[in-house]
Amino acid sequence: MANAICILTGHFNTFGVVFFKTDVTDCVIVKGEFTGLPPGKHGLHIHCFGDLTNDWISAGPHYNPDNEIHGAPEENNRHAGDLGNVEVNEDGLAKLEMEVQHFHLTGINSILGRSLVIHQNEDDLGKGDNEESLTTGNSGEGLAWGVIGICQSDILEEVLEEKSNQ
Repeated sequence: MANAICILTGHFNTFGVVFFKTDVTDCVIVKGEFTGLPPGKHGLHIHCFGDLTNDWISAGPHYNPDNEIHGAPEENNRHAGDLGNVEVNEDGLAKLEMEVQHFHLTGINSILGRSLVIHQNEDDLGKGDNEESLTTGNSGEGLAWGVIGICQSDILEEVLEEKSNQ
């Protein structure tokens, strides 16, 4: 089993921490928290590269090893990096918890070394009436971004257990 972490920073004093953990069924559990974001829904995507030399722009397109169109995370036809939306409350806080099977933390479809970006707009999940919807979900510019890296398993276990008890 593998563990990963991503620390996101960016515009508007945004901050986020997202943990990735492979469970015994090879599913990846994704848990995270964000602060300092504008209220509403914001698209969340894994991008191809861990290159943040030009903020989120140099992270490249959404991670899409199977050359699919953009879509919702629960759909069969979608980018591997499509994680849907994060809903931010009026205080600028958001929590994320999901299980995914369309990417891995090891092997050929590993997301380690890639980037995670939370965007300014709601992801339309590929349901918009324009070409941009099928590539980015019309989610707009990045608000916060970070590189997904290897995490010490004992630290991850402690944090995940603490968060589940809150």
